[in-house]
Amino acid sequence: MSGRDSVLLLLGFLLLFHTYGAFPILEVNMEDRVEVFRGETAQISCMFVPSDDIDDGIVQWSYMTATGKRHLIYSQNATTKWVEPGTTLTERIGVNSLGVGRGLVLTIANVRLEDELEFICHIKNLSDGGVEGRTQLKVFETPERPVIEGVREGIWVNSDIPSKIATCEAKNGYPKPNITWYRNRTPLHSIHDEVEVVPTVTRESTNLYSVKSELKMRVTKEDADALFYCDVSYLVPGETRMTESERINITVSYPSTAVTAWVESPKGKIKEGDTVEIYCLGDGNPQPPVTIKHNDDETSLSSNVFVLKEVTRLQSGDYYCAILDVDTLEEITGNVTVFVNYLDHAVVTPEKKTISQGDKMTSTCNALSSLTTETTWFQHGKEISKGHTLTLNNATYDTAGEYECVVTVPEIEEMKTTQTLVVIVEGPPEIIQPSVMEMEVSLQEEVMLSCVVRGFPIPTITWTSSDGQAVQLQKSERDGDFIKEVGSIKLTSDVNVSCSAQNDLGSTSTTYSITTITDSTVAGPTTSITTSITTPTDKTETHFPPKKIQKEGSGVIIAVLIICILLLAILGSVLYFLYKKGKLCGRSKKQDLTKTKSNNDNIVVELKSDNTEEAVLLGVNGDKKAPSEQGDEYLNVQK
Repeated sequence: MSGRDSVLLLLGFLLLFHTYGAFPILEVNMEDRVEVFRGETAQISCMFVPSDDIDDGIVQWSYMTATGKRHLIYSQNATTKWVEPGTTLTERIGVNSLGVGRGLVLTIANVRLEDELEFICHIKNLSDGGVEGRTQLKVFETPERPVIEGVREGIWVNSDIPSKIATCEAKNGYPKPNITWYRNRTPLHSIHDEVEVVPTVTRESTNLYSVKSELKMRVTKEDADALFYCDVSYLVPGETRMTESERINITVSYPSTAVTAWVESPKGKIKEGDTVEIYCLGDGNPQPPVTIKHNDDETSLSSNVFVLKEVTRLQSGDYYCAILDVDTLEEITGNVTVFVNYLDHAVVTPEKKTISQGDKMTSTCNALSSLTTETTWFQHGKEISKGHTLTLNNATYDTAGEYECVVTVPEIEEMKTTQTLVVIVEGPPEIIQPSVMEMEVSLQEEVMLSCVVRGFPIPTITWTSSDGQAVQLQKSERDGDFIKEVGSIKLTSDVNVSCSAQNDLGSTSTTYSITTITDSTVAGPTTSITTSITTPTDKTETHFPPKKIQKEGSGVIIAVLIICILLLAILGSVLYFLYKKGKLCGRSKKQDLTKTKSNNDNIVVELKSDNTEEAVLLGVNGDKKAPSEQGDEYLNVQK
């Protein structure tokens, strides 16, 4: 460089330094971007230094479109402020001061998506052409929660290409949201021939974005238990947020390679009469058609359950469930063994036995069963023996009757069978004696007598009376080896009535001794003798007429009347005594009556009968007076 050029450069620097020191440079500071949710109010600041140079300057606010065209929206100078009319912001903007020497703030109310623009703050002053700053306004809208929808039909594992799994959609967000797929919390991304993610973006009439994504993949059997879901990520002022969808399962279809068969019901051992449910289940999905086979029988099932109602032992055996492998066309089978337990009817040998008194007998009871059994013998509902054999020693009439044999299976409570043994004991008749064999009955009364006889062969009963009068048969009943007859007889005198019983093995009799009572009254009601018998066959009482009724007769009534007359005589004597003593009717003050005493000093009472005027005088002690004495005392009373 020549000396001349060096001098000129130095002079230029000096002039520039002098100029800068004389005129300070005006600066404008603004944020690079302002972020706000749609519908809120945005505030864009414009700060400048120094402030002295804008006292006579002009401040202008404008925005820049995507095409690069500038639109003025606001202007102000030292004396005037005005808003440009006819713009989309005219009614929603305002400018406020940050304070003296600090700057201005542009506010935009109810921010819209189309307000996402670059805003410019431009300051003009006298010292230079002006300066400006710029801020980008960003608007946000939170999208709706993502909605996932899986395919409804099954997805085959052997598909050659990825199959559709589900779709995920998030609506009305701004700016555009993003969707990510997950399988059991593991993100899924597109992999050739394995996973395909197909996104779709829609700009709504509101300028909001709706995004949709479709997931396709090749599935395996393990995917039947997997959980699929998606999430949507979106921007908000100052951060990024994420919202997950619900989790879903998919239906995976795959062929069966094995079949399992089992008895679902009943649990435990099976017995005849049960309803049996056999389940056949392949390990594929969906379940293929099943055929069940038993011996030579084959049945196609509409479901995977085979039902056997009221099974018998003939239905025991192996049951085979068979399906067809669609790939190899081979049959796949599984089997279960069914065993039906049984208990035959009990057999008693002999079922009926006739023995003589004092004899011994043995009976057996058996029932064929597939399981171990127990046998119990009962008589009249009471357990008397255990085991298959029943032995009866020294038989009596009480031994006779029905014996129940009960065969049970301890392993299955409901399995039980019963049979009856009838035992008949032969012997001479026995008369059940009543408690009363002697009685007194009024004459002309009808007496009911009962006679209960036990024996086998069934005995014949005969009635006889000592006076030769026939006994009328009123009733005859039979209960097992008991027979009861009721006879009646009308008494005309004392009599003995006999009841005789006889069969081929012997005879016996009993006698009722009946004494008549003479009575002035008419014969009373029928008198009866009762015998109560408890039979060993059913342990219930057989009731006959009452055990004893002793007829009192009319003599009792006469005795009562005599006692009443004596009581009246005593009462009359007492009243007469009180009268003579002056205790009655004012006699205590009258002394003109003459009273004559007898040697015994007896007080007499006058008694008159209903049919005569004659007075009967009795002593107080009941002594009867001589006729002369009675007359003297009677005269004294009359005086």
